[in-house]
Amino acid sequence: MPYVTFVDETTAGERSAGRVLDITGERTTPRELIRRRVRHEVAEYNAGTPRVFRGLVQPERAERVPGGHAMPGPGPGHVDADAQVERALRAFQGNGFLLLVGDRQTTELDEEIELTADTEVTFLRLVALVGG
Repeated sequence: MPYVTFVDETTAGERSAGRVLDITGERTTPRELIRRRVRHEVAEYNAGTPRVFRGLVQPERAERVPGGHAMPGPGPGHVDADAQVERALRAFQGNGFLLLVGDRQTTELDEEIELTADTEVTFLRLVALVGG
């Protein structure tokens, strides 16, 4: 079974440590990769008690803070996985981030891609230019 490493990068040169997920099957789509990644990070957040959500897209009602998104209220919040998946899919379609599988950019949500052992999937967040 292929293991996929998800890495976040920005056009400003920042790169996160990768997360490894076990992906069943060797063929999938960007839609499924995004769905699996987002559901995994939401499940981790909801199972713990962190105040800051570190995920691909900002949850509704959350406030951007260094290192992630602060959930409203005095304690940790609950993040809706279905809503987060939809937000992430919209962000992908609206060029909020690029998805690179290995060294190849994917542009369509339902494009079939082949995963090999140790595939690296990069979520490249686009950083707005200052003054532009």
